[in-house]
Amino acid sequence: MFRDRLDAAHQLADRLRSYRGKHALILAIPRGAVPMAKVIADALGGELDVVLVRKLRAPQQPELAIGSVDESGWTYLADYARAYGASADYIEAEKREQLATLRQRRAQCTPIRPPISPAGRIVIVIDDGLATGATMISALHGLRAMKPAKLICAVPVAPPDTLAKVADLADEVVCLEAPDFFQAVGQFYRYFPQVDDDEVIEILRHA
Repeated sequence: MFRDRLDAAHQLADRLRSYRGKHALILAIPRGAVPMAKVIADALGGELDVVLVRKLRAPQQPELAIGSVDESGWTYLADYARAYGASADYIEAEKREQLATLRQRRAQCTPIRPPISPAGRIVIVIDDGLATGATMISALHGLRAMKPAKLICAVPVAPPDTLAKVADLADEVVCLEAPDFFQAVGQFYRYFPQVDDDEVIEILRHA
């Protein structure tokens, strides 16, 4: 469906062209979305930054998100978390671990300036795709509390049920493809390599 993340980013930028020249704040969920957000920010004449959230991993299944946490400590927990063996003690320990990672990542991503405030701005939150939608839910929840003028979720691909979950948290949802058969975000890209921290830091340094 998409050649790579940059192909998806150019397609998203075209769908978001009505925001060109409106000084939008383009926020990426690291790490995979950061190169995409750079393309979109450049295309729209917007400003680039990151919104930091972390998924809460299922016991024995670290790729499965049972929830997420933002930098403030606000936690989203999926309704199926208990079914995957996530006890209250497990969730609390996992939350502490992910908050420590968030603090470390913030120190790496914006070492010489604070995060850009979304207050009163058109804010477009970018990810390379949504599966459970857990991290996007935390991102949108945290940003809404900062009173943006408009809050937009923009992704290349997500299943319809996940889009329904995030729709209540955003003023607008832009999604290029919403297939019913969905196993993982990577299945919709021909080339889907990991994006490492060094690449993220380099992009933000030059933004």
